[in-house]
Amino acid sequence: MRIVKLDENTKAQALEKLIGRGATNYGDYEKTVQEIIDNVRQNGDDALLEYSEKFDKCHLTADALRVTREEIEEAYAALDPELIEVMKKAAENIRSYHEKQKRNSWITTREDGVILGQKITPIAVSGCYVPGGRAVYPSSVLMNIVPAKVAGVEKIVMCTPPGANGKAAAGTIAAADIAGATEIYKVGGAQAIAAMAYGTQTIPKVDKITGPGNIFVALAKKACFGVTGIDSVAGPSEILVIADETANPRFVAADLLSQAEHDPMASAILLTTDEALAQAVSDEIDGFLKVLSRKEIIEKSLTDYGYIFIGDSMDDLVEAANTIASEHLEIITRDPFAVMTKIRNAGAIFLGSYSSEPLGDYFAGPNHILPTNGTARFFSPLSVDDFVKKSSIISYSKEALEAVHKDIELFAMSEGLTAHANSIAVRFENQE
Repeated sequence: MRIVKLDENTKAQALEKLIGRGATNYGDYEKTVQEIIDNVRQNGDDALLEYSEKFDKCHLTADALRVTREEIEEAYAALDPELIEVMKKAAENIRSYHEKQKRNSWITTREDGVILGQKITPIAVSGCYVPGGRAVYPSSVLMNIVPAKVAGVEKIVMCTPPGANGKAAAGTIAAADIAGATEIYKVGGAQAIAAMAYGTQTIPKVDKITGPGNIFVALAKKACFGVTGIDSVAGPSEILVIADETANPRFVAADLLSQAEHDPMASAILLTTDEALAQAVSDEIDGFLKVLSRKEIIEKSLTDYGYIFIGDSMDDLVEAANTIASEHLEIITRDPFAVMTKIRNAGAIFLGSYSSEPLGDYFAGPNHILPTNGTARFFSPLSVDDFVKKSSIISYSKEALEAVHKDIELFAMSEGLTAHANSIAVRFENQE
């Protein structure tokens, strides 16, 4: 793994490469995605069945798109019972964590007759997309559906691609049932996003779509935003580790590789002040690559987007971390909590040698659907807030409005909005 001196030039070069991985830079695919969306809008289920034949190599009928209770039971039977129990434990951890995010509606009153407040309302129907293909991710099912359930969403629709046998992955189906999905459909890709955004004869239109996917899914979410809500246009996975001389190089290497194996475009970065640690981590990575199953993917990821930066001070490392704004940030230092207080931009922060990134992916409870591609500067992890709406409440008595009506009229007139001013003034025209 390349070892580079950290300075403004090398940081800028790395950042340019990392940002270049984003879904916004895949214009070549946008035409194809728009054609898929248009086809689904016009032809509904027929288009979905056409794409199942073309992309998933399976023949389905409209009646077979929805996963039946019998198929759910088959999925449970196909899985190791121990894995099912682990998924249930993880779901409970996720549920417990997200319960703490719930907000209540509130009202304030004043003696002059002013009532102000905020009403919290769950969205009616949420849509969850779960990819198939290269890997199956029951963990993403839990992370998408459990917060929606906690928020109070009544109908939760999940789409996931079928295999050539016409069945969706057993782990995905079981996880959806554990999490509380109300409807599960065997549809993948951009066509699934279009189906949830616009609705078909079988699949209902949803209010918001969440969940990861390939470039076609990401661009379809981007294209459908406005018709439906989305969580974000996610980019490839990324991890950044801040480590000092106290860190175990084998642990650090293993953690970097945990994200590099996701995708050839995944990013893995180490920031350290210790040259000996840098070299030791690089050596450990070479050793792990001899035994890990996804070697080719990892090597491509590290060649294109892997860095070990050596900085002069911990402040330099923190500044670089805040500039990169990584999806996952591990801090493995003598005092990780002190370093954490200086971090402004990160999706999820893992503190200490025994808080490795996969802990967050699978089990701890915080959401693993996180801002990527530097968007941790302004985005947050998926949460209960993503599945509720906030409505303002305003009520003024006649006396309360009378006390301020001239102020409001003056403000409206200053903007040239005479009808606005008149809407207030008309209530007091007989008192002048």
